[in-house]
This record gives sequence, C-alpha cells and structure tokens, in this order.
Amino acid sequence: MYDVAIIGFGPTGATLANLLAKSGVSVVVLDREAQMYHLPRAVHFDDEVMRVFQTIGIADALFKRVHVNPGMKFVDEDGELLLDWPRPQDVTKHGWHASYRLHQPDLETLLRAKLARRPSATILEFHNVINLVPTGNGVELTALDRKNERNTVISARYVTGCDGANSSVRRWMGSEMEDLGFEERWLVADVLLKHPMPELGDHSIQFCNPDRPMTYCRAPGIRRRWEIMVLDGETDVEIMEHARLWDLLSRWITPENAEIERSAVYTFRSQVAKIWRKGPVLIAGDAAHLTPPFMGQGMCTGIRDAANLAWKLVNAINGGDEELLLSSYQDERLPHARSYIETAVRLGGLINSLDRNSALQLADGSHSGAMRSIAPKLGKSALMDVRENTQFVGHPFPQMRLDVDGQWLDDLVGYNHLLISRTSLTECSDNAVALNALDHPQLDAVLTDLGANAVWVRPDRYIAAVAEDHQDLPLPTLSLFEPKTTKDGYETGIT
Repeated sequence: MYDVAIIGFGPTGATLANLLAKSGVSVVVLDREAQMYHLPRAVHFDDEVMRVFQTIGIADALFKRVHVNPGMKFVDEDGELLLDWPRPQDVTKHGWHASYRLHQPDLETLLRAKLARRPSATILEFHNVINLVPTGNGVELTALDRKNERNTVISARYVTGCDGANSSVRRWMGSEMEDLGFEERWLVADVLLKHPMPELGDHSIQFCNPDRPMTYCRAPGIRRRWEIMVLDGETDVEIMEHARLWDLLSRWITPENAEIERSAVYTFRSQVAKIWRKGPVLIAGDAAHLTPPFMGQGMCTGIRDAANLAWKLVNAINGGDEELLLSSYQDERLPHARSYIETAVRLGGLINSLDRNSALQLADGSHSGAMRSIAPKLGKSALMDVRENTQFVGHPFPQMRLDVDGQWLDDLVGYNHLLISRTSLTECSDNAVALNALDHPQLDAVLTDLGANAVWVRPDRYIAAVAEDHQDLPLPTLSLFEPKTTKDGYETGIT
C-alpha cells in the first residue's frame, strides 16, 4: 500500500508528489497521458511559489529559464493607460522576484526529473483511473494501463485528485462547483519570434477594447503570447484559422516576424468546488478551483494547495490527528483561492468596461491608476492560533539570508516546522527546527515587527501562531513539538 496516490501529473500533482517524497512518504502518481505535454500553457508564477520550488530543490535551475516580469499595464482602445500594475524588480520578502514568466514545459521537466530521483516515488504514466473504492484503511484504485489494456489495482491510504477542471475525482466525491459569475471564451495564441522585436516590450499589456479585448504576454526567450476574446457568433474553428489569427495579430506582428507554435480556444471560468475532501480523498489545483487568467494566479493557486496539503498528509501518516489536519485544508485554502479568483473577475470587468472611473474603482478600490498585488491571508482553521496578533497569523513568514555564509532561511529549515524565539530550547523533535532569534539579528528584527518573542512557522512557510513566550504557543496541544533529539546545534523535529 502506498501512503498517497496522486491522480494527475501537471504542476500541482508533481509539486505535491515532490514534497511528499522529500519527506519520505511513499507516493504513486498516475497520469492518463503517455508523456508530458510539450507546448505552452501556464506562463506566470510569483515569489511565494518560487519558494515552494526552492523547497523542492529546482529553483536555481528554473531561474535560468524564466523571465523576470516588470508588470502589467491596462490600456484603453486609444492606447491610453488605465491602470498600471508594476512588479518590483528587486527580490521581495520571499527572497525571490515578485513575478516570473515561464514556459510551462521547462517547469514540468524539472519537477518530473526531481521526482524520478526520489526513492519513495513511483510514476505510472498512461494509466487512466476508472474507479475509486474506500476501504477500511484507505482507498483502492483501479487504473487501466493503456499500454497493455490491462487493469491495475493500487491501494493507498490517501488519494489526491490533481486531474484538472474536468476532474473525475471531484465527480466521484460528488462535489459541485460554485459559479462566481465569469464565463468567456478566449483564443490563446503562442508564437515564436524569427528575430528580436524589442518594440513588443517586456510588460504584459491588457488591451481594454470593449469591441475585442486582448492580452499580450512576454514569455521567456523567443516566445510571445496573445490572448484574444472570442465574440458571440464566432466559432472555434473560424477564429483559429491561420489567416484569421494573423489578421487579429496584424497590429503587432506578421508571419514575416514569427510562426505560430500553438493556438487553442479556452472557456475562462470562475468556480470553486464546494467540497475539497471526502474521507481519505481530496482534490487540489484546477480540480478545486478555476480562475480567469488576468492575475496569472491559476497555476500559483494550485501550487499553494500542494504546499498546504503535503505537510498535513505527512503529519497524518506519521500519527498526527487526521481530522484536525485534513479538515483544515479546505478551511484555509478555499477562502484564499477565492480572493484571487474574485480579484481576477474584477480585472476582467475592467478589461470589458467602457467607464474609466468605475473600472478603476472596481479594479483596485481607488482612483489612483496604480494597482498593488493582493496578499490574502489563509482562512481560519483549528491549526492556527488566532487569539492575538491575528493580522500576522495566516500570512507567510519572510525569508532572508542568515549569518556569515548567507544561507537562505528556507534552506536551513527544509520542509519542516520552524520555531523562533528569544529563548533557547534544550530539545525539539525530529521534523522541526528551533532557532534562537538572539543568534540571528534578521530573525530578531522580524519578531520585533510581529510584536512578539516567539513565532511558529509551518512547513508551507505560513505563520501559525505568535506569542510573548514560546511556552504560550499552542504547540503542545497539537502534538507537533515534542522533545526528541538535538542535531548539529539546532533543536529539530515534528511528530
């Protein structure tokens, strides 16, 4: 029996599998496709997501393949600026740049290669899961091995469906989707430049033309993307004809400048699943939520799901309170995902709006003409202490370089819980790290900002609790920090 079976091998599934296998959990990934999809899909991720990739161990290699995004501009039909969304070019509190443009196959190649080297991971491609049956101690899956047309039966303690918008796992759970009111068809066209075209610019541009809204994205290398709204009465076949597509792009580019790598029509929706867990079966990524692309948070939201869920599964497998851990997953992630989706829907309203003032009010709540990235906190759950300093609990803890050698905090901690306090601990359990803030001025400064002397940070880098003294943290009641051993001068571990 495997500890966890993951259905779907896209970025969310591969991230979840890597985090689990990194913790020594036995995981099997089943994917209905015979190989990775090699053409572009997602084109953006952010600094918090790069921290997850850092934890997995692919961030440095990925950084060489991405483009740092300077931001997004919203312009009207005359090219006048409606709204500016600049992204910092220096590293942020997460230790990475705020916004990156990527070629998704580059990311998936790194995730899959890393997982293939983990001894506790098994990958079964070209396997179509056709049935899930709960057992007394987990789930029995039946998968059709499409290479030989034979059924394979697999047992797992937990199952997570990362199988996309049309998730079969979600249907098996009987979870309906809540519609948040956005549905539009858009043509996505990815092109390869034949020669440099600096005049296209590095900013993403939202062309808020009410007659035909469009989006331009600068991707890494020679890749560029346009997204074009499909109007009522237009068929997919009609708008995807090359002659028609080049006509739509003629304002910026011609066949002499580029070749079309891929084109497809998508229906952009805003939906969240009402149920994310049924017993030992869970969903994540697009199986749990769908967003319009205007914030570039579709894939990011799925990666956050994986980072949130993985450590909870690890702790449940290792004897933690299953109900406490896993019920917190939807409690925390659904409101967080919903915040991003609702903001994307508002930006979609700006793109289609004829009224500059009302559009700006709708987009960012002001008439300033500038937008800041949102930073919603996690939804409340029994895993977070909200008795005091609630403005910090549920937000990510910053990452900084520590000490003389400049080691990143996340690299020191690994995929473990972190306890920081202004007093030394003699012992701490094996899957956590405890640091004395007085030994690290950067950490001491953060405690000052938090107005506390102790903070508990979870493996997904979110603050779970702050307190005047580490003994006031709710750790004993959650059985997370129990004295075990001391390693290398640091007290470490989690049960």
